[in-house]
Amino acid sequence: MTDAEETARNRLLAMKQELEALSEMSEGARATVELDQQSVGRLSRMDALQGQAMAQASERQRRTDLVRIEAALKRLDDGDYGYCLECGEEIAAKRLEIDPAAALCITCAN
Repeated sequence: MTDAEETARNRLLAMKQELEALSEMSEGARATVELDQQSVGRLSRMDALQGQAMAQASERQRRTDLVRIEAALKRLDDGDYGYCLECGEEIAAKRLEIDPAAALCITCAN
């Protein structure tokens, strides 16, 4: 494994760990909102529902990112990392620096 691949693996694993930690921390925010009208006013319930919806959307994005990271780690293990899944050309090093989970070259991504 090259130094660049080792660096990419370490970054991907750090990103994965951070996303998993964020997911665990936000678990309560995604929980079912209690709609007890005696203890919470209408606006507070609406705020709670909006907060829950935002937390759920963030969780969906985290799960998508985790899938991308897992796929990149698999490509590293298989020796396919750094090559576009569409055209097979090498993905620019700068693109992989910015997004180590990138699966497509810039041309195919457009």
